[in-house]
This record gives sequence, C-alpha cells and structure tokens, in this order.
Amino acid sequence: EVSTLCVGTMTFGDRTDAAESRRIVDAAYAAGVNFIDTADVYGNGVAEGIVGPAIRDNRRRWILATKAGNAMTAKPHDGGLSRRWVLAACDDSLARLGTDYIDIYYLHRDDPDTPIAETVGAIGDLIRGGKIRYFGVSNYRGWRIAEVVSECEAQGVPLPVVCQPYYNLLNRTPEVEILPACDHYGIGVAPYSPIARGVLTGKYRPGVVPEDSRVARKDKRMMETEF
Repeated sequence: EVSTLCVGTMTFGDRTDAAESRRIVDAAYAAGVNFIDTADVYGNGVAEGIVGPAIRDNRRRWILATKAGNAMTAKPHDGGLSRRWVLAACDDSLARLGTDYIDIYYLHRDDPDTPIAETVGAIGDLIRGGKIRYFGVSNYRGWRIAEVVSECEAQGVPLPVVCQPYYNLLNRTPEVEILPACDHYGIGVAPYSPIARGVLTGKYRPGVVPEDSRVARKDKRMMETEF
C-alpha cells in the first residue's frame, strides 16, 4: 500500500533546486505521503542525487520508484532495455540514490529493439539479487503489457505490480486498453501528469500565458500534447 499521492521529481535539479526539492519532500512526508517517483533521466541523474539524501533518514518508510530505458548520453548502446543496459542503469541509480535497494523499478519506455524475454530476464536477476523489490512499466500499450506478463510467467519472474501511463481528463486513451489490461492482470496504476502539466488547475486562461510557465518556454512535450 502507498499513499494516494506520489511525489513526482521530474523537475528536481532542473527547474527546482536541491533546497526547494528537499522542502517539497519533507512537506509531503509530514502530510503522510510515503511514495516518491524519480528516474535516471530526470536532470540526467541529478534528481536521483537529490532524492536519495532527502529520504535517507526515513528510507524504510518510503516506497522509492525510479526508472530505466531512456538514453543518458549520445554514446552507442546507451539507453534501451537490453540486459547490458538494464543491469548497468540499475547499479548507477543505486549509487546516485545512495541506497542498496529500489522498491519499484520501472521500464520507462518500451524498447522494440530488445526482445521482451531479455528484458524480463534481467529484471528477474535484479529481483533475485535484492537490488529491486518489484518492477513496473511506464508508457506501455495494453498488448505489450500482456506480452510482459506472459514472459514473466514463462520465466518465473514476479509480474509487474504497477503501470504508469500518461492519463488525465485531457487524455483518456488509457481507458480503452491500458486500464482494462491492468485490471485483468491485477496491476496497480499510478498515472503521471494527472493535472495535465498544470492546464487543469486553471493556470492557463484564454489568451494568457503565465511568465516562466512551460508554455512560455515552449516546452516541447507540452506543445505536442496539452496545447
């Protein structure tokens, strides 16, 4: 069980400095939040370096999630979900976080170039080695979730416990196949961008673009989705 709300850290080390990030984490913990989500690619590793020390004093009370799959550099073989990269990325995340285990390790994005059997095999080794407790999927389509589950069953690897889709009132596509797949396999759902990167808060009014907002900075993902 985790708190209803999860602390998202995509801006840590980028638009949110270390001191402010720590204040956010402390305030969330004081309010009863015990679930925090980061990724190796957030701030190119900086976010993990902030999150680790921020939760260290209460490490066993926090459910810590991080992710792998995105490229960290432009070097060959960087990123993806090959066995080589998954094992290396996990070790790197553990070092940045300053912890010896990760509660939930997400496959951050689907990798069509790597056989699912290879990825699931690597995840199974990480679980057996105690480096991760559980794993999840993020940005996966419904049919790919089914393939991951099938491969886990074939290899005797514990099934994913959570799925993280992009889901909010402006994007209800997950209701078609992703949520039914999760329901069928008993996979929890932890949506990201539930308030559509601020659009659903009323922050953006017709003809008004707040200064220092993502729209003012022409944020690529926001311009391609909400706007």
